[in-house]
Amino acid sequence: MSLARPSRTRTPTPRKAVRKSTKTAKAGPGADTGHRSDLLEAMLRIRRFEERCVELYSATKIRGFVHLYIGEEAVAVGVNEALTPEDAVVATYREHGHALARGISAEAVMAEMYGRTTGCSGGRGGSMHLFDASRRFYGGNAIVAGGLPLAAGLALADRMREQNRVTCCFFGDGAFAEGEFHETANLAALWNLPLLFVCENNLYAMGTALERHQAQTDLAMRATSYGMVAWSVDGMDVEAVEQAARRAVEGIRTGTGPHFLELRTYRFRAHSMYDPDRYRDKAEIERWKSRDPITLLMDRMRASGAPVDKDVARVEQRITAEIDHAVEAAEQAPEEPVESLLRHVTSAPAETVS
Repeated sequence: MSLARPSRTRTPTPRKAVRKSTKTAKAGPGADTGHRSDLLEAMLRIRRFEERCVELYSATKIRGFVHLYIGEEAVAVGVNEALTPEDAVVATYREHGHALARGISAEAVMAEMYGRTTGCSGGRGGSMHLFDASRRFYGGNAIVAGGLPLAAGLALADRMREQNRVTCCFFGDGAFAEGEFHETANLAALWNLPLLFVCENNLYAMGTALERHQAQTDLAMRATSYGMVAWSVDGMDVEAVEQAARRAVEGIRTGTGPHFLELRTYRFRAHSMYDPDRYRDKAEIERWKSRDPITLLMDRMRASGAPVDKDVARVEQRITAEIDHAVEAAEQAPEEPVESLLRHVTSAPAETVS
């Protein structure tokens, strides 16, 4: 059965290019303490996992490139709250947080960091290539903006099969300068694809500040030029992120086309573990740390009367045990035997037919 291509003659319903600003979420009498606790635990899991990776990398247990997500946890957690297991996620090479928020176990991610066969990519991907098709988590892509065309393909497949699913693609502000973004944005709007663009604007493309590589730094406004709904969000506020993501996903599911979220966030650590981080002012880093997404949510929960400190102590203990187990399992897991190194690299020889 052939799949029809998107019609080129259909006159689409005009979509208003909207640029909105999502303000910081505020605590209220209707705030769900249980849900906030879940958000807090998810962010703490990412933060503690990343901190353990720093220790393991320094001890040469983890090798290769490692890009930490510390400071940006609210983005991955908030956006994933708006998605269903049937939706697809495409991430960047700074994707440990996305993978954990998507539900991939710390054990599977840590084993992949170690390059062991029990890792989510069989030990072949390492830090930058986490993958789990069962979770519809399609990378982990080491090429800047490389995940965007893949996301468009996933969204197009769902559209042609008439499946009401959303594809969410995370990418950084540096990817905004790449041709792949503009090509993907154009086709997504032209073909009315169910695609959520999530730009994690942490102000630096590797070591280059946003204002040094973009003439117009309002990325959400620029995204509206493709006729898609777009707005900027406080990426340090997990509740604001979740609210914005839910609005965007709802709009996509109702057929209003792709949406673009600019999540204004900040990484507290350098670009990678190799990076000496000499291009940022230390005072700037401290200013952003004063808006730590974990601290922000904890303060909001305290203000609402929730017993945060007592609950966090239990959560921290549980997360520590989870990560300890993940490290122990990774260190005991086998490496891939040399005999199978060409598996998935070259095709198997055809069997001789007598």
